[in-house]
Amino acid sequence: MEQAWLWFGVAGLIVVLELASGTFYLLMVALGVAAGGIAALLRADWPLQWVSAAIVAGVAVWLLRRSRFGQRRIKVDVSADPNTILDIGQRLHVQAWRPDGQARAMYRGAEWDVELLPGEAPDAGWFVIREIRGSRLYVAHAPT
Repeated sequence: MEQAWLWFGVAGLIVVLELASGTFYLLMVALGVAAGGIAALLRADWPLQWVSAAIVAGVAVWLLRRSRFGQRRIKVDVSADPNTILDIGQRLHVQAWRPDGQARAMYRGAEWDVELLPGEAPDAGWFVIREIRGSRLYVAHAPT
């Protein structure tokens, strides 16, 4: 019985640590430790308590990892995300390009530095903004 209280006390301590850290993984480990306490209540031997705690914690962590809470988020490049920067996808006209593939163009009432994306031909005309890095617009030819 004393071993069970030890297990549950450690599980409670882990839950408190989980609340401080904000991760669910410690909560899964606390579930495993609680399983060790339940095994102790059922009068299992000390090694069996450890094995049951390890198995429950391992399975819980594995299930958490496979759930939507455990998936890594796909990081989106903010400089090319139209949901973040509303200028992405807007059109602008470039009069002429310098030999290095850069130009200055009027956009939203101001003059901006414009750079061609790789593979684009430096022809004058309409372009679509694909990325914005700092004050530089990266453009590609606008579809006709």
